[in-house]
Amino acid sequence: MYTQILIIGAGVTGCAVARVLSRYEADITVVDRGADVAEGASKANSGIVHAGFDAKPGTLKARLNVEGAHMYPALCAELSVPYSQPGALVLGFTPQDRALLERLAIQGEENGVPGVRIIGREEALTLEPHANPEILCALHAPTSGLTSPYEMTFALADHAALNGVCFRLGETVTRVERREDGLWRVLTDKGEYTCKILVNCAGVGAGILHNMISTEKIHIIARRGQYYLLDRMKSLPFRHTLFQCPTKMGKGVLVSPTVHGNLLLGPSAEDIDDGLDTSTTAEGLRFVLDRCRLTWPAASIRATITNFSGVRAHEEKDDFVIGAVPGALDAYEAIGIESPGLSAAPAIGEMLGGQIAGEQALAPKAHIVPMPVRKKPFREMDDRERADAVAENPLYGSIICRCEVITEAEIREAIRRPVGATTIDGIKRRTRAGMGRCQGGFCSPRVAEILSEELHIPMTQVTKCGGKSRLLVETIQEALKEDC
Repeated sequence: MYTQILIIGAGVTGCAVARVLSRYEADITVVDRGADVAEGASKANSGIVHAGFDAKPGTLKARLNVEGAHMYPALCAELSVPYSQPGALVLGFTPQDRALLERLAIQGEENGVPGVRIIGREEALTLEPHANPEILCALHAPTSGLTSPYEMTFALADHAALNGVCFRLGETVTRVERREDGLWRVLTDKGEYTCKILVNCAGVGAGILHNMISTEKIHIIARRGQYYLLDRMKSLPFRHTLFQCPTKMGKGVLVSPTVHGNLLLGPSAEDIDDGLDTSTTAEGLRFVLDRCRLTWPAASIRATITNFSGVRAHEEKDDFVIGAVPGALDAYEAIGIESPGLSAAPAIGEMLGGQIAGEQALAPKAHIVPMPVRKKPFREMDDRERADAVAENPLYGSIICRCEVITEAEIREAIRRPVGATTIDGIKRRTRAGMGRCQGGFCSPRVAEILSEELHIPMTQVTKCGGKSRLLVETIQEALKEDC
């Protein structure tokens, strides 16, 4: 299959680049190993839009973090993605911590982060009275925000698809090489692509692909972070994101609300050999809880509804690698996009997409299809809005997920999106059906039935997350026949 531009990787970075390139006259394809977009680090991170004080001044991380964070409010409004800006506190407990926070405040000023300042113990506890009363001081960053990382990725993908980008999911790239005619040849476990322009946004696998084609080798370290997700509460104990002082392994364990009203604890930071290993461990989760109790002495995991982990791609020089691939004509890349990668993603998309469009002389489209405004979630509607929704579409009156109040109409609409859900997890992340206290215990069978109906596949082909993750092996009738 020939495509003018092939983007490898359908995480938030790849989808941001695809959306920018969809503004130009070009045949564009995105390929990813996952059964859905956002199957890598983009589905499993803290969802924080970092203010930008942590990255070293002068680095791509610092510049693109601040630029990207500034873009988030308008971008989320345009794409109907949840966003809030509660601010963040980095807590200090010792004189050494205070010295580090003062350096971070100076870095924030150099990076152009507005409003960053050191506050004393009393002011910090006024802002967050449930924090550890033993704190000495805190760094206050009022522009730190929150979003839903997978919902942002879905929206970027949808907008790119509306403007002509093709998404080929469930394909693992196994080889990249240059042909004699100058085109790139990309082999996957399901076929072969040729393209003029290659774009590597493959997350933890990006270093392997880079080293297949570049004259300059690179080393990516897979770094796993484990989390607790707590059930929603009538009143969350914290409004801000609460950090501890960062270390060489990352920004440290945090306690943070989410845009959906849960509380998130984590992550750990452990270098692993297998970049696809998203298992959780007793040791890692114990570390998270112990560290969280420094921030929140009353922390309890009794309200835990799930644990999860994500693997981020740490570049050994500790900066983003973005631009043309050294020694590889017509090849581009975004590598080492770890935290603050979500925050920087909109700016990375503009930077790399703009570079490709300029260097490849792509012509701007005369018309760009705008992103349609998505309906308010049924759970957020008032009684009048709910009555109107049911009158317009009776399927809004059928509640499938009781924990999160998700309707049949919303589930079917999630499947019909431009890059729609094809799995149980795809429905969960687009609608929150299965995200609540029972974690899909009640709604999964009905969700599977709807997927079967909408995708025109038998129930035995419905999967949790693609591949062999089938919920049902065979029908009772088939089993009875085999027994006979």
